[in-house]
Amino acid sequence: MSAHEPLLIGQTAIAPGQETMVRLPVGRLPTDTRIHMNVWVHRSEEPGPHVLFTAGIHGDEANGVEILRRAISTGLFGGLQRGAVVVVPVVNIIGFIEQERAAPGGKDVNRSFPGSLSGSLAARMARILTARILPSCHFGVDFHTGGHSHYNYPQVRYTAGHAPSLELAQAFAAPVLLAQKPIPRSLRKVAVAAGKPVIVYEGGENLRFDEQAIRYGLDGIRRLLHAHEMLPEAPEAPPVLHARHASWLRAKRAGLFRRYCRAGDEVHKGKLLGALSDPYGMDEIEVFAPHDARIIGHTNQPVVSHGDALFHLAW
Repeated sequence: MSAHEPLLIGQTAIAPGQETMVRLPVGRLPTDTRIHMNVWVHRSEEPGPHVLFTAGIHGDEANGVEILRRAISTGLFGGLQRGAVVVVPVVNIIGFIEQERAAPGGKDVNRSFPGSLSGSLAARMARILTARILPSCHFGVDFHTGGHSHYNYPQVRYTAGHAPSLELAQAFAAPVLLAQKPIPRSLRKVAVAAGKPVIVYEGGENLRFDEQAIRYGLDGIRRLLHAHEMLPEAPEAPPVLHARHASWLRAKRAGLFRRYCRAGDEVHKGKLLGALSDPYGMDEIEVFAPHDARIIGHTNQPVVSHGDALFHLAW
C-alpha cells in the first residue's frame, strides 16, 4: 500500500497523519432539521490497511455504539503505527434517537444494502455507507447485540467458506466464532461481495449496556489491529469455541418461562435448562439440552408464546 493511497469519505480526503470528523448528509426531519452520518477517521503517517468499524445499524443496539465511543475517547486509535481506522458509531441515526431497531417506516437498515439515494431513509443510509465510506476501506467489523429481550454471549459471526473473513474472526478472537451465511442485503453480504471482508460482533442485549460484551468488543478491536501491525500490543485471547453449527431451542408451549442456565454455559445432552408452565401452577414442561453444546444466547422474556426462541445453542 502506498503512503499516498487516497482515503476518501464522501468528497473529503483524509491525509496521512490526519484525524477528523466527516459529516455526511443523510436527509431532513419533518421539522426541516438536517441529519448527518458522522464518520470519525484517524490516519497514521505510515501506509497500511484502512479498517472500518460500524455500530448502530439497528438503532436500539447500544453496546456497539458504546464500544466505539470508548475506543475513540480513550485514545485507543491514537497510537496507530500504520494504516487508518474509519469509525461510524451510529449508522441508523433516527432509530438511535427513537431507540428503535428500524429506521422510519419500519425499514431495517441491515436488510437494505446496497441501498439507494432515491429510496427510503433506511436505503439512503445503507447507500451512503456502501458508496461513500466502504470503497476506501479494506475490511471491517460491524457491532451488534441481541434483539428484543434476547441476550447474545460475545461472539463473532463470519462468512462460511470465506478465508479472509475467517482470518479476521480469528484475529478478533471473541469467545465464540460462528461460521454463517451472510444475511441477504446486509452490510456483511455486500461488503464480502465487493472483496472487503466484514465480520459481525454480537454481544449483550438491545437497550442495555453489558460490560462483559463491551470489554470483549474493545479487546477484540485491539487484537485485530495488532494482528495487522497497527497497534504495538494487544490483550491475550480468551479460550475460543469455533462453532460450525448453531440452532435455537424453541418453546413447546406458551406460558411462564424459568431459565436455569445462561449464555456462556457449556451443557451436556439431557441437561435441564429451564421450565415452561401455565400461570396457574397446573401444568409444567421441562426444557432439556438436545445435545452437547454451549449456550450462546437466550431469551430474557418471562412470558413466551408457543415457538418462541429460548436458547441459542452452538457446537
